[in-house]
Amino acid sequence: MRRYVAIVFLLAPSLVPAQEPAKPTFQNGQAQIVPAFAEPSTWIKHRLWVETDFDSDGDGKKDRVHVDVTRPKQTDTEGLKVAVIYESSPYFAGTSGARQYLWDVRQEVGAPPPPRTNQPAPKHDPNRTFVSNSQVNTWVPRGFAVVHSEAPGTGLSRGCPTVGGHPEEYAPKAVIDWLNGRAKGYTTVDGAEEVKATWATGKVGMTGTSYNGTIPLAAATTGVEGLEAIIPIAPNTSYYHYYRSNGLVRHPGDWLGEDIDFLYDFVFSGAPDLHDVCNKTIRDGLFAQGRDRQHGDYNAFWADRDLLNKVKGVKAATMLAHGENDWNVVPEHSIRIYEALKKQGTPAALYLHQGGHGGGPTLELANKWFSHYLYGVENGIEKDPRLYVVREGQPLRGGVPTPYPDYPNPKAQGVTLYPVSGGNQVGALSLMQNRALIREKLVDDVQFSGAVLASVPSSPFRLLYATPVLTDTLHWSGTPRVRIRLASSDAAANLSVWLVTLPFDSTKIGSDGLVGVQSRGWADPQNHKSLTNGGNYSSMAPGEPLQPGKFYDLTFDLQPGDRMIPPGKQLGLLIMSSDRTFTLWPQPGTELSLDLSRTALTLPVVGGKDGIRTK
Repeated sequence: MRRYVAIVFLLAPSLVPAQEPAKPTFQNGQAQIVPAFAEPSTWIKHRLWVETDFDSDGDGKKDRVHVDVTRPKQTDTEGLKVAVIYESSPYFAGTSGARQYLWDVRQEVGAPPPPRTNQPAPKHDPNRTFVSNSQVNTWVPRGFAVVHSEAPGTGLSRGCPTVGGHPEEYAPKAVIDWLNGRAKGYTTVDGAEEVKATWATGKVGMTGTSYNGTIPLAAATTGVEGLEAIIPIAPNTSYYHYYRSNGLVRHPGDWLGEDIDFLYDFVFSGAPDLHDVCNKTIRDGLFAQGRDRQHGDYNAFWADRDLLNKVKGVKAATMLAHGENDWNVVPEHSIRIYEALKKQGTPAALYLHQGGHGGGPTLELANKWFSHYLYGVENGIEKDPRLYVVREGQPLRGGVPTPYPDYPNPKAQGVTLYPVSGGNQVGALSLMQNRALIREKLVDDVQFSGAVLASVPSSPFRLLYATPVLTDTLHWSGTPRVRIRLASSDAAANLSVWLVTLPFDSTKIGSDGLVGVQSRGWADPQNHKSLTNGGNYSSMAPGEPLQPGKFYDLTFDLQPGDRMIPPGKQLGLLIMSSDRTFTLWPQPGTELSLDLSRTALTLPVVGGKDGIRTK
């Protein structure tokens, strides 16, 4: 029987292969889940207050904002430095859902509004120990830290809510400065013990939806160093575009009667000791003086809350995402910013889908965007197509996007369509202009919704003109524009225009999105001098009372988009006065007369006239 002798070689500790430190890992240009980062029980969580450069509540001390951090343990145990995904919001601490305090919309156009009762503040919880867990499960396992902050005047942040303006731009800037060692963070809201972000690379990406999507762009307008990339989802880029349209008081879909002071009350979850001074100076002072709910004109108050006016400061690579059926924050909010960024050479992309409010890009696109701009991964995202559209027929959320070189589609050409006659039934919408003087009339009656008026075969309360039945898909991409010559029987009136498909499909999508609606637009004929020049808000002339019976020319944009209308449908131009879901509700009876010889729709059609094939 043979004997075997086992020989054991003992290696000195210095010869044992060291375990590789955990680090972010990338495949196919995307950050991968790393097992060493993926166990939530190992994550380091802490909170602090970052000091800003402003004192919005006037107490003589710079406001501090409440911040929380979630990061892999290796940022402590192994000295790992990571990039940051950052989300800020006024919503994290809760809101007031008291809709009975919305403005009463039952008033005449141009009249002083009936008073609004301010709603009670959201409940303030002084014992909260963190801000939010959003983004954490997605990004921490992939080798990022996640940071949240509460907007000024909300939660445990100090200061006043300003709903736009300097604090909303410079509070997140301060947090990014802290992540780069340029601003101070403290362990308490009023203490002197500092907290430093020694674990951060200094490179930051921001994202969020709706108000949380507005703040990344607001921060980017400051040009803050370290904010490398942002993905704003359904951002509100102009409070004028949110609460007004072309001189008209107009409300966001599903929130009839909302205005900027209601939103202020809705989010003001800050400490009770702030309320008296903030209400006096902001809501009852600045807002009451600037919002001009009677006339709806653009002014310095609204200009200060329009990020397009500040977009030159944006250096961060920006991927904007928006639903084409979002009638809360309408699509122009993202598209106007995308076009401005493209023009000035800032890296930008646009993601559109067929859903309503909210809905971001696919995780693959977001991951590639942040991996490239925050970790320097060469994945080609900066050279990829600029436009992604989740096309009709795909799932509203999560569908596979179709890439295009740019927005608008480079093959789109403006095609002008002319209403012919018979709009109280369904008149023709033709490529041929009829220069004969034809005038048609509608009567305002807000009890009939646009969906109803688009569905009935005839009505005195609207004018509807439609193309022949399409024999092939009509693809339009860009911004439709209408030119209208009208007269009113009263000194003021609403004007509402929809682009629809017929037969009309009233199936609802999200916040008053309807399958049959392609685009919408609203305008105040009292602002005709400005609107004739294309509705350039920065030079909008004050509205003036209409002379009953006198005809005025208006030209204004409808909502932009990239849409496909299938064969078998007709494209319809629906013109009415009050829009039950969006405008004020005046008493019925105002008559609008249209001069059809000076009325037209210009639609950007892929392929131009050849892209409109009809029977």
